[in-house]
Amino acid sequence: MAFHEQSHPSPVVARRTVLLVVGDALALLIFAALGRASHGEDAGLTALAQVAETAAPFIVGWFAVAPLFGAYRAQVTGALQPMLARTALTWLIAWPIGLGLRALIRQTTIPVSFALVTFVTVLAIMSLWRGAFALIAARR
Repeated sequence: MAFHEQSHPSPVVARRTVLLVVGDALALLIFAALGRASHGEDAGLTALAQVAETAAPFIVGWFAVAPLFGAYRAQVTGALQPMLARTALTWLIAWPIGLGLRALIRQTTIPVSFALVTFVTVLAIMSLWRGAFALIAARR
């Protein structure tokens, strides 16, 4: 029975997953826009392609790891503590992947300060977004 449920998620679970995926991508785009703006680079809607390019390595890292670490499981996403714990674990694993991809794409090293600011900022944005999502989901 459990296998059958996982193979055919309910419409509510499927909708929740889609919302989380879209929200996660938007959260990482917000991170990139904030970073670009803090460095005096274009970051508004007219620079969406540049913002997406900046966010891309972190988006790839996140989505490569999140399903494997259960970041979209219904029992995780419907309660605050499991959501925050799983978000932190997922980002801890996705973070070096995103940094490595960024270094590879840009053919540059990663300054420690950038790595730390990236870790803390994305963790804060993702925790705020996913925490709010879990609180709302728990009330439904």
